Amino acid sequence: MADQMIFKRHEIKYMITTDQLELIKKEFEKHMIADEHGESTICSLYFDTPSFQLIRRSIEHPVYKEKLRLRSYGVAHADTKVFVELKKKYKKVVYKRRVTLAEEDAMRYLLEGEIDNRTQITDEIDYFKEFYPGIAPAMLLMYKREAYYSKEDRDFRVTFDRDVLWRDYDLSLDKGIYGRQILEPNQILMEVKTKDAIPLWMTKILTDNHIYKKSFSKYGTAYQTKLREQLQKGKINYA
Repeated sequence: MADQMIFKRHEIKYMITTDQLELIKKEFEKHMIADEHGESTICSLYFDTPSFQLIRRSIEHPVYKEKLRLRSYGVAHADTKVFVELKKKYKKVVYKRRVTLAEEDAMRYLLEGEIDNRTQITDEIDYFKEFYPGIAPAMLLMYKREAYYSKEDRDFRVTFDRDVLWRDYDLSLDKGIYGRQILEPNQILMEVKTKDAIPLWMTKILTDNHIYKKSFSKYGTAYQTKLREQLQKGKINYA
């Protein structure tokens, strides 16, 4: 099946343990199917302004927020297919628009504005880049992901992310998987993605295992770690 390019859905996050993961996956055998990407390593290169305007606004939990990132499955090479993603959230609803390019072409487009085929989505990305002058690679997040979708409704998806790494140097998808950990060894970030209500069987799993919603941002957590360290060193700069 072709990769989806346009999304509108709710994304709900939960922090679970490895023991809870095994219980959940056992129940999934009745309801869910592994995603076509299977178990994969996600690499997401986040773009931001020199003053980190986008993530600073995001962690304030505004009604509306947006981000731009470049994503690959595994370490990318010049000709690897990657996704340029414009992600917005308004009143708890997530809207995601993306285009697929070779990694080399995607970086040229994001840094220099050069692209062969323009679409409505690239027009939206162009407007975003013009609205935030100086936007450039700011943070790289990498993590192992297991993804599943419902047998009854493909729009209902659940992902499990572990071994979340970040770095603010070597900001390229082709450099390798290394950086600093965000989560504790026993922690796993679960995300439920759905257009409609969560199915009753999933609600029962959450209730029975005392699993509760949690506000969590990988990029936001990495940025706040970086910010605390800069403050301790007296190197903070909001210019």
